[in-house]
Amino acid sequence: MKRIDVPPVWLLVFAILAWLQSRYWSIGLNFGGGLLDLLAGMLIGGGIILMALAIVEFRKHRTTIHPHDTPTSLIRSGIFKRSRNPIYLANVLILTGLILLFDAVLSLPLIPILVWVLEKRFIVPEENRMRREFRADFARYEEQTRRWV
Repeated sequence: MKRIDVPPVWLLVFAILAWLQSRYWSIGLNFGGGLLDLLAGMLIGGGIILMALAIVEFRKHRTTIHPHDTPTSLIRSGIFKRSRNPIYLANVLILTGLILLFDAVLSLPLIPILVWVLEKRFIVPEENRMRREFRADFARYEEQTRRWV
């Protein structure tokens, strides 16, 4: 079960919910298109780039990307200088972009719900493991780098 309880699966579930809402329960609401479609593309593309940058750092440091495993090294370089959780941030950006793209106005509450799920299911337990594993190094990293942005 731990192998399928991962952020991409949660993102997929939330994206499907947004798509279903826009398709079958839009009640005539929409964002208006035009520039919002461009913004949606930028959010999705930015999320994908952010995720790719983070994956490169994971590969470079040869540590696990799986959120339930204990990492073998603390990544503080690259995109991790700016955010302790760039992949989770990328998931939120992608969902936001998809909601805009789908014109799923009623799905906007899914964004803070996804943030809550990511924090409770992944970020807090992951940071607790890193505190135990890397102690002072993680404490310094936590002081220097914000959780999200």
